[in-house]
Amino acid sequence: MRRRKKSLKRKRIGRVSYYPHHGAWYLYYLEYQDGVKVQRRPKVAETEEEAAQIAAQVNAQLASSSPTLFSFVSVSFPKLRQAFLNHHETVVKSSLATIRRYRSATQHLENYFNECCRSDLAHSIRADQFVAWLRKHKISPNGHPNTAKRTLRDKGLRFILEVCRSVYIYAAQQRFLPPTFENPFSKLNLERMKIEDAKPIFVFDAENELSFFKNADDWTFPIHFILAKAGLRSGELIHLLIEDVDLENGWIHVRNKSELHWKVKTRRERSVPLIKEGVAVLRRVIGDRTSGPVFIRHQFDAFSSPLGNLDQMEIQEALQQRISHADSGSVLTLSQTMEEKLARSVWREAGVIRSERVRTSFIRTAKAAGLNQSSCPKSWRHSFATLLQDANVDPLIRQITLGHKPSEDARSGGLGMTGVYTHTRATTQKREIERALRLWPQSLAYARQWVSANKA
Repeated sequence: MRRRKKSLKRKRIGRVSYYPHHGAWYLYYLEYQDGVKVQRRPKVAETEEEAAQIAAQVNAQLASSSPTLFSFVSVSFPKLRQAFLNHHETVVKSSLATIRRYRSATQHLENYFNECCRSDLAHSIRADQFVAWLRKHKISPNGHPNTAKRTLRDKGLRFILEVCRSVYIYAAQQRFLPPTFENPFSKLNLERMKIEDAKPIFVFDAENELSFFKNADDWTFPIHFILAKAGLRSGELIHLLIEDVDLENGWIHVRNKSELHWKVKTRRERSVPLIKEGVAVLRRVIGDRTSGPVFIRHQFDAFSSPLGNLDQMEIQEALQQRISHADSGSVLTLSQTMEEKLARSVWREAGVIRSERVRTSFIRTAKAAGLNQSSCPKSWRHSFATLLQDANVDPLIRQITLGHKPSEDARSGGLGMTGVYTHTRATTQKREIERALRLWPQSLAYARQWVSANKA
């Protein structure tokens, strides 16, 4: 058999050869990957000069046993997904709530690989086919198996695709993809995806706010009154400690509690002014207690619980003791997930309310008030922000009070550098927030009535 004659156009630099093929220049070389010899034939350039330069660079990398420009390790999507989640837990230190959302979002793509793809290699994905599958796929909105299933709303679908795009950005950084492989989710132009079936947001007015409060029981009323009049997130409210509240001066200080595995959603600590009705309600809720969570579970006795009347430092010490005890019985250091599980148990023993309990109390009370279109306590935050706008409160004050993160291109509510140089005084913030809240006097009068009726 005659041996095929090598092309005269093929040239070599050390261990790397380069040659023209169909109007472009390619490299050919061998490298070891995990102890296995692998052939590489990447397309590298349009001209011979560029191909020679890249060949020299790759040859130098081979000579020094370094990964080459075109080295990558093919991984299955399940392995890529787990590496991405581990990266966010151990390196980025994302909150576990964020990691849970990422895990749920990427589970859809793993299900697609299992059901529809011949190969589970991460770079075998077709993003357009995945989107088509995702639009027809039905899910349980709250994850419970007995909940009626429905197709994803546009916002949920876009979030899943945004997380998948982040997974493939991470994969490219870790060289889990071929060097010529483009992120398939970047081509979808997600920012321009239309949101047509978003869940409507319910915003209270003065009348239905009063109706809600009149139908609330004595445990439910103060929780939702403070949510309504301070614009807090539910998670911020339930993790509020008595030491975070300055009743003498009328302020709530929303602070990160990293040692207790809880952080503000945007990590932005802030102070929120309280009107006198809010101060009176909190005084009634706190009673004789001097420390611990402001709002505690229904029928929870703070004075009989070992952790029920501790300040933040004492709760932290209790958590550290449990972590140390768990560490002593384990060969490996506890993961962030395990530490957070211990933190949740400590919070629970301190009397903290579950966020789900806040939501169910809201739904039950709204239904009793005839407000069936409202199903989420986030409505209080939307209503608070809307009321501030109705009162023409300065955008910078609204942003500070709500704890929103300024946009990157125009910080401080679109004020640009003016917002950077403007510093809102606490007295101004307090005056403006109170002026806005006084626009709805009916609910404030009802709060005064509730405090008087519940005095010991």
